[in-house]
Amino acid sequence: MTTTSAPTKRPGTRVHVQRFGTFLSGMIMPNIAAFIAWGLITAFFIPTGWTPNETVAAMVDPMILYLLPLLIANTGGRMIYDTRGGVIATIATMGVIVGSSIPMFIGAMIVGPLSAYLLKKLDGLWAGKVKPGFEMLIDNFSAGILGALLALGAFFGIAPVVTGFSSALESGVNWLVANNLLPLASILVEPGKVLFLNNAINHGVFTPIGVQQVAESGKSLLFLIEANPGPGLGILLAFTFFGVGLAKASAPGAIIIQFLGGIHEIYFPYVLMKPLLILAAIGGGMTGVAINVAFQTGLRAPASPGSIFAVLIQTSSDSYVGVILSVIGAATVSFLIAAVILRASRKRDLEDLAEGDDELAAAVARTEANKGKSSSILGGLAGAGVGTGAGVGAASSARPLHNIVFACDAGMGSSAMGASVLRNKIKKAGIEGVTVVNQSIANLDGSADLVITHQDLTDRARAKSPDSQHVSVDNFMNSPKYDEVVSLLESQKNEGVIS
Repeated sequence: MTTTSAPTKRPGTRVHVQRFGTFLSGMIMPNIAAFIAWGLITAFFIPTGWTPNETVAAMVDPMILYLLPLLIANTGGRMIYDTRGGVIATIATMGVIVGSSIPMFIGAMIVGPLSAYLLKKLDGLWAGKVKPGFEMLIDNFSAGILGALLALGAFFGIAPVVTGFSSALESGVNWLVANNLLPLASILVEPGKVLFLNNAINHGVFTPIGVQQVAESGKSLLFLIEANPGPGLGILLAFTFFGVGLAKASAPGAIIIQFLGGIHEIYFPYVLMKPLLILAAIGGGMTGVAINVAFQTGLRAPASPGSIFAVLIQTSSDSYVGVILSVIGAATVSFLIAAVILRASRKRDLEDLAEGDDELAAAVARTEANKGKSSSILGGLAGAGVGTGAGVGAASSARPLHNIVFACDAGMGSSAMGASVLRNKIKKAGIEGVTVVNQSIANLDGSADLVITHQDLTDRARAKSPDSQHVSVDNFMNSPKYDEVVSLLESQKNEGVIS
């Protein structure tokens, strides 16, 4: 059987932007629990909280000034150079923390990875050149000396720069608020979200500034610019009433996942299949922000995931009316705009559906109808040297699929949902010996036999795990390709390759 490999493509601008955004959010996302814990302590125990307690409230400042930035720095350092990178990142970040009077989230996101990178390069200078028995001495003292120097450099050099930069960003946000222009941010935020930059935007940009605002005023509406579930809810409701085919059938289930579960990625494919719907997302986003500005609302901590429950839990005690109205208003406006767009194209969509061209399934539906061709999963894997059973690939060339990984930007939202769906299908098929897990693209290590990603993220996943087989889907919740994967596993089970 002839083996083929995926053509090598140079990453485009969007891929580079996604990678950078993923790196930024990758420092925040693993530590969201700490942000939530801090937000809850703040909500309950500060003087304006639900149950004020001066003694317990003493934890608030140390957590925001020290704990959270150090966690971010350690995570960023580990992303670059594992444990040693995390240690030196934490040491160096103390310099920017002590050198500034504001929470140093941005400083930690700069100094942490940079310190780990420098240590990695330093270790490389004498790798393999140290006499046996002296490795620990050299490693510890080199990291200690470099850490001390970096902490001093961060204190005198980076802390003032980051403080000025943070002040400029905050001034810019305040200017937008003062001039009632903050809703315009949605013009950039909403398109960025559907390109899977949502975590980068929310946790890489708004969270650091928002947390600083919370420390000053007890709340921040920046936490609601990206996390408001209203725009996505409106779009999915429009598909529920005016969509056709698989899009209409899957929209109600997607609403539960998006609005209640907080997994916003579920509605991105609906927008991507009809790019004009970005107007609905922008309109809804602008409406939600405008209402929050008018009511001067805010959250005490990031709402992650962006569930309505998470939003309400983190809502400041004086902001419930405005926040609820912002969600309703955003959903209403996005629904109305999306409804007009879907109604205008409904006749053509019905004609396409009658011809077997379901937009949401797009190529995957046509792929399902043409199994065995190179465009399908089974045919694609066979062409890449993976046997798929009779009629597709010879059993002798089969590559067992024991480890299947769903990968997304953060590894905690849409990928978890897709992994759960496929895991249930495999269980119902009575197949054992196959693990299905979810993780971020940044954490792919090449050990996966099969990697499943959204089609917009596949290039990045392939670059991180080039030896794995890769499958692209349009919809993590309801892709026909899951059935093809199960068919492949059943074939391997019948051949005795897996149990």
